[in-house]
Amino acid sequence: MVYPLPEATQKYFDICQNKLGIVPNVLKAYAFDIDKLNAFTTVYNDLMLADSGLSKLEREMIAVCVSAINRCFYCLTAHGAAIRELSGDPKLGEMIVMNWRSADLDARQSAMMLFAEKMTVESHKISEDDRQALRNVGFSDRDIWDIANVAGFFNMTNRVASATDMRPNDEYHAQSR
Repeated sequence: MVYPLPEATQKYFDICQNKLGIVPNVLKAYAFDIDKLNAFTTVYNDLMLADSGLSKLEREMIAVCVSAINRCFYCLTAHGAAIRELSGDPKLGEMIVMNWRSADLDARQSAMMLFAEKMTVESHKISEDDRQALRNVGFSDRDIWDIANVAGFFNMTNRVASATDMRPNDEYHAQSR
């Protein structure tokens, strides 16, 4: 179903179309309620695009790590494509989709992925030792906040996408291969 979009939302969708070549289906799914769409895009854009001690690639790696554990078809497809594009390595996205440990990651990235994995599987067991392990490889407390928030956001969105049978745009499958 197509909903009439407010001018500002249509402008945002047009920017997506021009920049990405598509309007991501997740945005279309939220378009039934502009307030929810705006809340989603505000949080997403802040976590994934704003200034951070984490690179955009690292944030996408967290998204895929979490989504692999949660088996979220939408996010694995969309964010796996983002990893391929940002890294220039078509294998990296696939490795992280299947098993992040198979990828050639440095100590910083491995610690970040281990933390995101633990947060997804057993967040109640995270302790100061886990945060210290991140500090030991160069992450600041603000970076740890960002890692936790990206992982938390994707744990939430994975569940919504799976529960609503949200499907990725077909274009994602062929991107950056």
